[in-house]
Amino acid sequence: MSWSISNHGLSAETLLNLESIFALGNGYLGVRGNFEEGYADPEIQSIRGTYLNAFHDVIEIPYGEKLFAFPGTQQKLVNIIDAQGMNIYIGEEEEPFSLSEGSVLAYERTLHMDKGYSERKIHWRSPSGKELKLHFRRLVSFTSKELFAIDLLIEPVNFPGTVKIVSRVNGDVSNYSNPNDPRVAAGHSKRLFIVDSGIQEEYLYVVNETMTSALRTSCVTRHEWTGSWQVKAQAGSAEGTVTATAELTAPLRLTKWNIYTDTLRHEDRLVETGISLQEALKRLSFQDLLAQQQQYLLDFWKTSDVVIENDLQLQEGIRFNLYQLLQSAGRDAHSNISAKGLSGEGYEGHYFWDTEIYMLPVFLMTSPERAKELLLYRYSKLEQARDRAKEMGHAKGALFPWRTISGTECSSFFPSGTAQYHISADVAYSYIQYYLAEEDDAFLLQYGAEVLFETARLWMEIGHYYSGKFHIDEVTGPDEYTCLVNNNYYTNVMAKHNLKWAFRSFTRLQEYDETGLQALCERLGVTLTEAKSWLQAAEAMLLPYDEALGINPQDDTFLRKAVWDFENTPEDKNPLLLHYHPLTLYRYQVCKQADTVLAHFLLEDEQSDETIRRSYDYYEKITTHDSSLSSCIFSIMASKIGYRDKAYNYFIETARLDLDNTHGNTKDGLHLANMGGTWMAIVYGFAGTRLKESGLSLSPSIPDGWDKYAFRLTFRGRLIAVTIRTGGVELELLEGDALTLTLYGQPVELNGNEPVTRPLAP
Repeated sequence: MSWSISNHGLSAETLLNLESIFALGNGYLGVRGNFEEGYADPEIQSIRGTYLNAFHDVIEIPYGEKLFAFPGTQQKLVNIIDAQGMNIYIGEEEEPFSLSEGSVLAYERTLHMDKGYSERKIHWRSPSGKELKLHFRRLVSFTSKELFAIDLLIEPVNFPGTVKIVSRVNGDVSNYSNPNDPRVAAGHSKRLFIVDSGIQEEYLYVVNETMTSALRTSCVTRHEWTGSWQVKAQAGSAEGTVTATAELTAPLRLTKWNIYTDTLRHEDRLVETGISLQEALKRLSFQDLLAQQQQYLLDFWKTSDVVIENDLQLQEGIRFNLYQLLQSAGRDAHSNISAKGLSGEGYEGHYFWDTEIYMLPVFLMTSPERAKELLLYRYSKLEQARDRAKEMGHAKGALFPWRTISGTECSSFFPSGTAQYHISADVAYSYIQYYLAEEDDAFLLQYGAEVLFETARLWMEIGHYYSGKFHIDEVTGPDEYTCLVNNNYYTNVMAKHNLKWAFRSFTRLQEYDETGLQALCERLGVTLTEAKSWLQAAEAMLLPYDEALGINPQDDTFLRKAVWDFENTPEDKNPLLLHYHPLTLYRYQVCKQADTVLAHFLLEDEQSDETIRRSYDYYEKITTHDSSLSSCIFSIMASKIGYRDKAYNYFIETARLDLDNTHGNTKDGLHLANMGGTWMAIVYGFAGTRLKESGLSLSPSIPDGWDKYAFRLTFRGRLIAVTIRTGGVELELLEGDALTLTLYGQPVELNGNEPVTRPLAP
């Protein structure tokens, strides 16, 4: 149990959300959970989507007044060729199979998270009384990244007549848009045109090209029929179809193999490459694919599973979140994890800071090789970040884009876009965390140090000394209800960390490989004098503090503003960003999400526990949590300061956010950062895990009502099992050499001989 998500309903109100929930992907290819046959009822809306990570078009950004360095274009994830289509007709009169017509006698839809596929089991009676059982299974392969396969078994119940299947590969597709929601693209829905479609031997193929970026993608499809079928293939200008008929006197099967390629990864010979990949797959059956999926997921769950006993709903939630993170994580220099993964089109497929702060930590502590791949994506865009810094008036440094796909800035609203300079510190933070987790000096020399040096240079460019302190002016922190401020606490403390570690990387590499460091410094023009200036700025960084309240103000002027009138704000005015002009929000103390509280989590040693507690109490009262990134952080920090009930309640808000559609927009794609935040609320929150220069430490507690929870951590080549029960904590070294970690402030040695147990701290 709890390894699957099941649904038995066909409510028109929930089908759109279920298209996101039942989405399949592998980091390269994503397919929404649409019905193969579509919805016959025209009143039922569908977002029918297939996506390749990073496959995009370029669209113009319209401005009434366009000023210097405003981005003129942005990238947009493109909905590509639809190979899901399979329509079924029965009897001489060719009654179409549709779940909105006739009678559904039994229906179950399941996502198997331990096996890597989804299925629909249907017992259906047509309007004229003919009964069929249909079993759809589909997967997006983890081992053959280009493959999306559908398997259909049709069984007669009281109907031994003719069945016809029309299988389609449709190139005439568009993106979804909603002009009333800024989180979803408001236009530019038609971004592909059809270059070619045809039949080559047994293969249907369609080739599309984007209108501006001139990227091409193809789908090459093969059909495998079991039973006695009469088959006819036809290629039109927009789609290819295969029509097959048979007598349904016994079960019949169709397996549809779809291979997707694109010019980002496969150069120009897309159809030829697709056919070659298809030929290689002919040795495999659909059962073989299922076996490959299951083995892949056995390896994934071995290091990544989280167990929560006695609460099936929460267990489903955490496993679903981890599974969707796996399905969404890019694995090449072109791709990252977008805000909605590969499950929908919200935020136009852009990558944000979400990856580094909310998603990468999951992979860092469970699958570090995947974390490294995400870091390498940012490194591959470093030159464009340098260009953006220069465009913004800085002589040196790297300013990473707030939202992007191919590396250039896509945010048209600079107060909550480009002004969020903290993204460069967030990227730097992720490289620092990777080094703390892996102690990979070779990676630091080849990639990490360059990122740290160039982001440190950015802070020297934007910041300045005033009265002996280093100030950073006119930026926006994570809280997008407060923009363009001086000395945002989050930005300043993250910049301090960035500057400090840029210097430490310099000195570390002097010991590790002085010749390699010298070559890097010569290429970048970095000197020891410059490196020392980074440390000097870090030590002088202004971190705002209010003596009267004993808290860190969010910025220089935040506490001078009036507090938002929460009591008299109508419920239907939430979320505030959809009902109030930004300037109205900027004038008040009201937070969309955790800002200073998030900084206290990421860099807790910068302030005393009492300051952190007082800050938490203050900001909790004025935070709306309109962002899905917020509740998990409040849960983590509630755990730290001993607010156990609050920690659990905030965690509950994150665990099933998409499964229960609590934010009302699951239809646009899943909230991937929140999914990472759910894992963090357990591992960093309840279990008190921290990764610092001193090593790995834990300080576990257990929520009331839980008997046990457990997870595993990967740390410097070791695999560690952590189990927390009401009676105590158990740590076991499953793989790797002995190590010492810290439990409740005391050193504990794990040597692999037997588990170490300790009582829970009161």
